[in-house]
Amino acid sequence: MKDFFKDIFDYHHHFNGLLIRQVELNEQLLPQRTYPLLCHILNASDIWNGRILGLPVFGVHQLHTFNECRQINDAILDNGLKILANYGLNDIAKYKNSRGEEFSNLVRDMLFHAVNHATHHKGQLISDFRLAGIEPIVTDYIFYKRARQPK
Repeated sequence: MKDFFKDIFDYHHHFNGLLIRQVELNEQLLPQRTYPLLCHILNASDIWNGRILGLPVFGVHQLHTFNECRQINDAILDNGLKILANYGLNDIAKYKNSRGEEFSNLVRDMLFHAVNHATHHKGQLISDFRLAGIEPIVTDYIFYKRARQPK
């Protein structure tokens, strides 16, 4: 199961990087919500990793430069791999949400929530590209896997 999460983290890291670049190149043509949504995808992943690792996190809607987005994307992958190396998927992590309410969840549930959340919002970004008349990159997981298969 940890190998599966590593693969999913790699997938998100790859497409986050491509989407950061595509938003940067087309920012003026895209809806106003697109750039903040891109930042939100990164912030939320950072927040969930930080909750498990006990690290300071970004605000849910904090904005970043494109260079910062690339650095955050790399840190998200690095921190995800640290979690896989240092925590069991059935470990329980205690944390506070953005409102200060305390919760505890299984690490695997928190990781799954983070990647599922990112996938949801990536779909919204793709929709924004289409609405702006821009051909979006294909972010489907199966296309990612097919591209990495030996031929």
